[in-house]
Amino acid sequence: MNAEQVTPDFEEFEKVIRGERQPSRVHLVELGVDPEVMRFVTENVFREKWISLADDTAQDFWRQRVGFYARMGYDFVPCGGGFRNLPKFKERIAADTAELSRGQRHWVEEGGGIIKNREDLDRIEWEAIVPDFQPLEQMRKALADGMKLVVVATVYEMILERFLGYEDLFMFSVENPELVEAVFERWGRKVYEYYRQALEYPEVGAIFHADDLGFKTATMMSPDFLRKNVFPWFRKYAALAHERGRTYWYHCCGNVLNVMEELIDDVGIDAFHSFQDVIIPVARFADRYGGRVAALGGVDMDRLARLPEPALREYVRGILTECMPGRFALGSGNTVANYIPVQNYLAVVDEARRWGR
Repeated sequence: MNAEQVTPDFEEFEKVIRGERQPSRVHLVELGVDPEVMRFVTENVFREKWISLADDTAQDFWRQRVGFYARMGYDFVPCGGGFRNLPKFKERIAADTAELSRGQRHWVEEGGGIIKNREDLDRIEWEAIVPDFQPLEQMRKALADGMKLVVVATVYEMILERFLGYEDLFMFSVENPELVEAVFERWGRKVYEYYRQALEYPEVGAIFHADDLGFKTATMMSPDFLRKNVFPWFRKYAALAHERGRTYWYHCCGNVLNVMEELIDDVGIDAFHSFQDVIIPVARFADRYGGRVAALGGVDMDRLARLPEPALREYVRGILTECMPGRFALGSGNTVANYIPVQNYLAVVDEARRWGR
């Protein structure tokens, strides 16, 4: 990887997102980099000791996290929307077989969640559930000049995976739609409050909302369901960001092309993230929607995981040729997961730094 340090410039990055200027370089974007990858890079590329929360103070741990993103050339650090006093959810545990294994991988229980009826909904101590800003407080103190934080939370996925579960959400959407609406109302407000408080921090530069609505060929729920239960919250979050002078980025896996026009024109997203070539390659998306919304990421996860490095570099250069300059930032099609070969991740970053030279 090209060792030359990149100076963070969130101000330029934001203008690129808005379509107000052409990028002076290839900006990088990730919804997240798995801690196992960050540790490997810290120890084997930066040649520094990895600090875990168990080893040292929280301040040193979060400073290290910010330092990773700064040294890799990002203009921002993603900050997940944690909450305190959440109820205990169902989950399954399996062995993590990735090369950079974390030992165990936790999976959601897809059949049903913790809410089966109105009594279950009311039993949850909703007032006790509050945002946890400790990570944000720690990371904002460590930001390099020119960097910002972007805050991440979910509304649909939390309900789909935790509160109701896949099967129950699908069934209740027909058999008990009032319960579904009530759950979205309760959790949607919690997410709104998280974003509202987070945007009070001047170090927060954008909302990077994350909700996977689709699978390979379509949305999981009908567009009418999304219009009734999901998009009204998206509009509130986007309006909140815009009222505070920030941008609203949207991460979504799966095929949501049948509602993309609504996401752009009705919800008001400023950027769309998560691309799978089998659905729509990022260059085709940029060609179709680039005048109206920024395209973020684009390196297909299957290619990122399996291509030999020379072929991956050629693939990435192809993306840059078609998308640069424009309302675009380069990164994985999803996240830098711990099953991605680290040399492939580093190759993507390196191609970004080499572009135009």
